[in-house]
Amino acid sequence: MKIYNGLDEFRKLDFAVVTSGTFDGVHFGHQKILQRLEEITRKNNGESVLLTYWPHPRLVLYPEQELFLLSSIEEKSKLLSQKNVDHLVIIPFTTDFSNLNSEDFIKNILVDKIGTKKLVIGYDHKFGKNRSGSFEELKKDGPIYGFDVEEIPKQMIEHNAVSSTKIRKALAEGRVEIANEYLGRPFCINGVVIEGDKIGRTLDFPTANIEVKFKNKLIPAEGIYAVKTIIEDNYYKGMLNIGYRPTFGGVQKRVEVNIFDFDQDIYRKEITVEFYHKIRSEVKFENVGALKSQLQKDKSEVIQILKNY
Repeated sequence: MKIYNGLDEFRKLDFAVVTSGTFDGVHFGHQKILQRLEEITRKNNGESVLLTYWPHPRLVLYPEQELFLLSSIEEKSKLLSQKNVDHLVIIPFTTDFSNLNSEDFIKNILVDKIGTKKLVIGYDHKFGKNRSGSFEELKKDGPIYGFDVEEIPKQMIEHNAVSSTKIRKALAEGRVEIANEYLGRPFCINGVVIEGDKIGRTLDFPTANIEVKFKNKLIPAEGIYAVKTIIEDNYYKGMLNIGYRPTFGGVQKRVEVNIFDFDQDIYRKEITVEFYHKIRSEVKFENVGALKSQLQKDKSEVIQILKNY
């Protein structure tokens, strides 16, 4: 997959099969669109193009509203590269771009810049200034500008009514199995291992403290999770804590993972953590001994859970 940071880098194609959207998380519904994109591309011996926007439009249009996303642009690009997309065009989303009306979007971008011959969109897809453009407008203008448009039916996209919003809600409530079902894969976070205060070592449960670089990345609900950690393409089972460590009077929210059967220096290394199941919420224990005893029980439970994955 070729990646273009803006339309200026892209050269018009002879037969472009195009889809467009934010594709946050590249979830099950998005995957249905991408499957159809690939089918049409192969049938017509064309090249597939996905137009996406960064930053997320809501971060630009409504900066006062808090929004946490399922994927950074790097994570989204990696996910899309696994879906047989030929060209990924990342359009910088600005207030000026948001004022582009739907007709100019069709003519100047889809037709003149991309070379669209087939357009695949999800149901109720909106585009252009104030989201005024619609499937009906595309159907009307398509023959004028020389392209066909296909709308993926709602029932085909909505696997159990999947949406990025519902996945975000499930994760915010700690229901990672539901989120994973909608995503079609485990939800993950990426970050760099940073120095901690090494309290975990005194409990015989050393942890890697993770600094998540993408500030708008959604972090699941506070609690203890069964996870797998990916370090240099190797998978390790473990349990992860999201929270404040109330037993020690913590005030700063942390994400830290105890990696089973692992004893390597990974400070400043990038790691990925996949979430599978929340086993309990974070609680304050009466003393360190009670906490240590609970951690031993947590580990046993996590080991049993991860046997299913």
